[in-house]
Amino acid sequence: VVVVGNPANTNCLIASKSAPSIPKENFSCLTRLDHNRAKSQIALKLGVTANDVKNVIIWGNHSSTQYPDVNHAKVNVKGKEVGVYEAIKDDSWLKGDFIATVQQRGAAVIKARKLSSAMSAAKAICDHVRDIWFGTPAGEFVSMGVISDGNSYGVPEDLLYSFPVVIKDKTWKFVEGLPINDFSREKMELTAKELAEEKETAVEFLSSA
Repeated sequence: VVVVGNPANTNCLIASKSAPSIPKENFSCLTRLDHNRAKSQIALKLGVTANDVKNVIIWGNHSSTQYPDVNHAKVNVKGKEVGVYEAIKDDSWLKGDFIATVQQRGAAVIKARKLSSAMSAAKAICDHVRDIWFGTPAGEFVSMGVISDGNSYGVPEDLLYSFPVVIKDKTWKFVEGLPINDFSREKMELTAKELAEEKETAVEFLSSA
């Protein structure tokens, strides 16, 4: 089950709770659009294609609190694979405008077009489902909103949170062991807090309905 309609993470969590016979792991929500946008921003900055960028991460909620993280991302520049921070050499952009642009990209598209980014979302859904079906390429991971149970990054249990995952045999697994710096930790906790609040509001609303 792939949930796209906003608030996607919380809608997905509620859908999962409403269908307890389906394993929680079978529910995911779309943060691939944000993932693709993050790759595109890096590619534009470096004058390469989005396919030359891999292993960006979208942590958390598909909202303006999401955290696009390139600390573990790689980019192919002139045939050589290097870290994104090393390639861009502009920490203030990576910690400032880059994050804000990815977070606000949906709103910017709507403002410019007076319409939503429907084709971008459709492409992202195709990417998301294709990776579930065929698996992720060796050495690459993707971002996907999944149940947080059993994660090693300190994200509270029972949230539908976007993590880096690898997929094999139609089964996703968290990418484990990535070092998280203080800057990232703060951003990850902020978006988890928002998701916990959304969940509480949804549960209250449903119990009173």
